[in-house]
Amino acid sequence: MPMTPWWSTLISVRTFLITCLVAITGLVTACSAPEPADSGKPTVLATFTVLADLAQNVAGEHLEVQSLTKPGVEIHDYDPVPSDVRKAADADLILVNGLHLEGWLEQFLQDADAESVTVSEGVQTIGIAEGDSADKPNPHAWMSPLTAQMYVDNIAAALADLDPQHAADFAANASAYKQELQAVHDRLITDLGDLPQHQRALVTCEGAFSYLAADAGLTEKYLWAVNSDGNPSAARVAEVATFVKEQQVPAVFCETTVPADTMRQVAAESGATYAGELYVDSLSQEGGDVPTYLDLIRHDAEVIARALGQ
Repeated sequence: MPMTPWWSTLISVRTFLITCLVAITGLVTACSAPEPADSGKPTVLATFTVLADLAQNVAGEHLEVQSLTKPGVEIHDYDPVPSDVRKAADADLILVNGLHLEGWLEQFLQDADAESVTVSEGVQTIGIAEGDSADKPNPHAWMSPLTAQMYVDNIAAALADLDPQHAADFAANASAYKQELQAVHDRLITDLGDLPQHQRALVTCEGAFSYLAADAGLTEKYLWAVNSDGNPSAARVAEVATFVKEQQVPAVFCETTVPADTMRQVAAESGATYAGELYVDSLSQEGGDVPTYLDLIRHDAEVIARALGQ
């Protein structure tokens, strides 16, 4: 039986290795997430996930809507990265909340050519009464299903200016969406209808619920006005705990983006129940508890009504 020449064996090994390398490269390529294709539609960039979802509900299929921040990210102290600047440069329209929420906004927009629209325009603001942010407007106006309807109107107008061809669709989408927001408000008012006056209080870590509390006729009490104010003093914690105990408030809450340890301490000292987390500044990932704004505001309204009405 003739022996295989050594060089033939070497060629076979080399061929085998190249084949393996090609296969591995193909596997890696297949497993990698492809770059999103350019849809060719005008791009709308919102500063955070809540605004992006509101805009998506109005835009429908006509526009490409993106969020600057990712789900679960705190917006107050967000620090834009170079890729965010590129997103702004590529956008045809930028939607911002305003009301001092995006403290980094001015510098971020300086290289952007797109028009920026403040979607809280026209909102009757509620001032912050205490803390480092005293005398500034509370920026969390979207946390009211009623005020959020003004956001929707402002978004619809901005999208119509960007894409006049589909203005009628934007208006129709906005109208339908506002009906869903109104239903959330109406349900909250009904669910809280029998709550005794002295217990009609919403106690949270951040004072992010001024607009929702005003809608529902609730007194608002919080540990700090906005997340950027920092940790509350011992005196503030004691003050909140005393309020909860004296008013016989049955439950207290905290937000998903901050630790709840201090509010749990308030619950322990006052005899109230720590009733869980509320969502404010960000939606969750797809498949999470609140992947849309309607999920967020329904979740919060239901948790608040159930806990206070116990």
